[in-house]
Amino acid sequence: MQIKTVVKFLSLLTLIISVFMFIPLGFSIYYKDGAQLGFIIPSTIGITLGLFGILSLKTTKDQLSKKDGFLLVTLSWIIISLIGSLPYIISAHLSITNAFFETMSGFTTTGASILTDIESLPKSVLFWRSLTHWLGGMGIIVLAVAVLPILGIGGIQLIKAESPGPTVEKISPRITETAKYLWFVYFMFSVIETILLLLGGMDLFDALTHTFGTMATGGFSTKNTSVAYFHSAYIDWVITIFMFIAGANFSIHFKLLTGKFSSLKDNELRFYALIVIIAVLLVSIDISKNYSNFFEALRYGAFQVVSIITTTGYATTDYEKWPHFAQSILFLLMFIGGCSGSTGGSIKIIRIYTLLKQSINEIKYHIHPKGVFSLIINGQMVRKNIVYSVSGFFFLYMATFAIVALSVSLFGVDLITALSASAATLGNIGPGFGNIGPTDNYAFLPSIVKWILSFAMLVGRLEIYTVFVLLTPTFWRK
Repeated sequence: MQIKTVVKFLSLLTLIISVFMFIPLGFSIYYKDGAQLGFIIPSTIGITLGLFGILSLKTTKDQLSKKDGFLLVTLSWIIISLIGSLPYIISAHLSITNAFFETMSGFTTTGASILTDIESLPKSVLFWRSLTHWLGGMGIIVLAVAVLPILGIGGIQLIKAESPGPTVEKISPRITETAKYLWFVYFMFSVIETILLLLGGMDLFDALTHTFGTMATGGFSTKNTSVAYFHSAYIDWVITIFMFIAGANFSIHFKLLTGKFSSLKDNELRFYALIVIIAVLLVSIDISKNYSNFFEALRYGAFQVVSIITTTGYATTDYEKWPHFAQSILFLLMFIGGCSGSTGGSIKIIRIYTLLKQSINEIKYHIHPKGVFSLIINGQMVRKNIVYSVSGFFFLYMATFAIVALSVSLFGVDLITALSASAATLGNIGPGFGNIGPTDNYAFLPSIVKWILSFAMLVGRLEIYTVFVLLTPTFWRK
């Protein structure tokens, strides 16, 4: 294991996060909210440590190993969450547990919060809270990989360890170019959404922070009542559309921008759109009696369905007051998630699609035992080892969901809350049902439960294998 390379990369990441703290510092100075020290102190410490690590160590090899990748990615999320929690501790006076929970929730784009009065916090702290979403959305690892050549480090193993989805699609022969292209698309959509929200009446602060939460599929809002605060159908539809975009594969977005419209035939994208359309129609019809007309029900139904399936977690209404059928659909959507290569979390559309097609093949085998049925996705035959990997992931995901839920219930949390808290944090969704519904938060939970759920967020964001492989004795053997 290349310890020097690992430390050097972590130093780079520390430097990047610390530099980004200057943005909320600027907001703090502009709004005169008194939170300047909350960003000056951690950014100074981070820049000093980052530069020292980068300049004092020499890497021994150009390419990281798989072991290095797994270790680096896991440590990266823990370290940036520790650094990122300092503004909460210094300026918002949160405990270490609450500050780490909020920061981990931000960087993993979960959106679960322990804040009981969001609007009382300094605006710069709220901006940092949303910025952690945006940085974690496309992946700070992807951002770092784009500048890794400066350090002489190869980044493919990092992308493989961190990248959402079962496969890593390179849209350029060079992995650093792929990282830059993805960040360009991410940035471009963020600019467009910000402009559209400004046209809808939001000020620049709210437009930026809600764009960060949308494109990262995170869900942190600057308002206690989330997006419902704005009482605007226009804003609801803009955010709904961009949540849907963020839940799709960003590689497809790039291909569309370069004129490759054939990418719209992608099986995963079509299955994603089909699930959303069916869920929106079913929910909207079921809740129509709760609203004055069907189109109003469609507005709220579409927003909440897209918010949940993309694991964003924004809310425009208290969906726990909806009929049980609509609530059941939302709960099931928590286990589906967005597409591979998106900023969404949970199991992912491509895995659900793969398991569905394999299940159909198994039924065919029982009818025609001597038949040959290949698993075809996007015109290509899927190898058995990929199907095994997806099946293993699905089992581990559901097993982790069960273990986290049981662990949470062990500390006196009711069944519905424990189950939805497990699903919401492991799937990086945020709000759930019971005492952590859209109008509630995670503040009431015991500290030990918050640490358990913080771990669940990390495991969910890094897609099970990356974290669990570190817990095996085999990993640490030479």
